[in-house]
Amino acid sequence: MADEQDIHEYPGEQVDVRWDRRLCIHVGECGRAEGELFVGGRAPWCDPNVVGDDVEHVVDVVERCPTGALTYIRKQGGATEVAPGRNQVVVANDGPLYLSGDLAIDGASEDMAGVRFRAALCRCGASKTKPFCDNSHRELRFEDQGAVGSTGEPSIEEGGRLEVKRAPNGPLLVNGSFTIVGGSGRVAWRGTRAALCRCGASKNKPFCDGAHKAIGFQAD
Repeated sequence: MADEQDIHEYPGEQVDVRWDRRLCIHVGECGRAEGELFVGGRAPWCDPNVVGDDVEHVVDVVERCPTGALTYIRKQGGATEVAPGRNQVVVANDGPLYLSGDLAIDGASEDMAGVRFRAALCRCGASKTKPFCDNSHRELRFEDQGAVGSTGEPSIEEGGRLEVKRAPNGPLLVNGSFTIVGGSGRVAWRGTRAALCRCGASKNKPFCDGAHKAIGFQAD
């Protein structure tokens, strides 16, 4: 569960924005977005009222956050975030696995609202907040450019729930229809089941090859 310093609320007249620092790895989609919804060094850093009646701008910027650290609540009701039609895993160059879709992630607490649709999962093995990324790959100088050798199935039925479970001291077990996008942006793999490396040692990344056993990887 979060403590008082983990989750920050930014109230607006028409929409509230919520930031969960446990999930944030400072990708910068919010701060680099056009407009003044997010301004570094300003107090408050996020001000939903600066966009006036343009609630959709807030929605658009918040939903760009790839880690699920940002979420929103409309004051007047209306549409909430929904899962995209395709479940997707992006293998970031020297970084985490970025998941988007209809997600059910083992290890997510009930108050991590954003990871229902967007999440960044550790694949270097060093994160202190597993299964989520905490940028430890940078300190570790983890290197993997996100090439994907296997192609998987020729076609799949898109959508549906994507379940991610943690094998104790082992890989991420992903079940459901999904696509893997390589670090180059290429749609590389399609399928309904895969074991994805989270120890950082597999020679067949992003897939597990059993290397976690050889290195004595330990994680829930």
